[in-house]
Amino acid sequence: MAINIQIFRTRALTALIFVIVMLAGLFINGWTFLLLFVFVGLGCLYEFGKIIKKIYGNSYLKYLPLGLFYIVLPISMMIDLGISGNMFSMSDEINAEWSYTPLLPCAIIFSIWINDTMAYLVGSMIGKTPFSKISPKKTWEGTIGGMLLCVIVIALAGNYLPVPGAKIISWKHWLTIAALCAIFGTIGDLFESKLKRNAGIKDSGNFMPGHGGFLDRFDSLLLATPFVWLYVKLIFLDS
Repeated sequence: MAINIQIFRTRALTALIFVIVMLAGLFINGWTFLLLFVFVGLGCLYEFGKIIKKIYGNSYLKYLPLGLFYIVLPISMMIDLGISGNMFSMSDEINAEWSYTPLLPCAIIFSIWINDTMAYLVGSMIGKTPFSKISPKKTWEGTIGGMLLCVIVIALAGNYLPVPGAKIISWKHWLTIAALCAIFGTIGDLFESKLKRNAGIKDSGNFMPGHGGFLDRFDSLLLATPFVWLYVKLIFLDS
């Protein structure tokens, strides 16, 4: 199949801008991180409201509070992992009010990016077995391959790359965090695909030309983040 150069350029430019904005929000300081995810949360809530209205019609208002659990809670947990992340800082100087460390937010986001990318590549090369009717393009080979590569890359990166604070977390914790992101991120993607199918739409929005809307980009993060947050708060910090 011939590649549409114009569509490819649009998708590539949009993806580049998306990555730049994400990295700027994550690495400039705590305020840009906070602003980034407040913006993401509001965008996801807006699109969720439109989808629910398409599914339930005039009775959609009674389903809108579900957005508090689906969107607001995970975004709040992501912010908490960054703002309260000073326990992973290599510096002895900790702000008395709050301190921002991008370590855990980056671990979640990069795990999801790696899982999605590797699942696509592996599925494209050797994928034969359909994974779910909800998302016909996904295959078992791609899904499992993406998860395994995600876990390996994040565990090695956390253990060997010179990332400030990373050495405080053992490779076992990195492996677990990556596995949680890969597993529940995949489920989050399927859940959003089911919502779109019920609403009869292809994309949740058109915020990113060629890539869809906020929910299309952050569906995996919304489900993976609560499980990472629970692991960090209930298991990792007590270990």
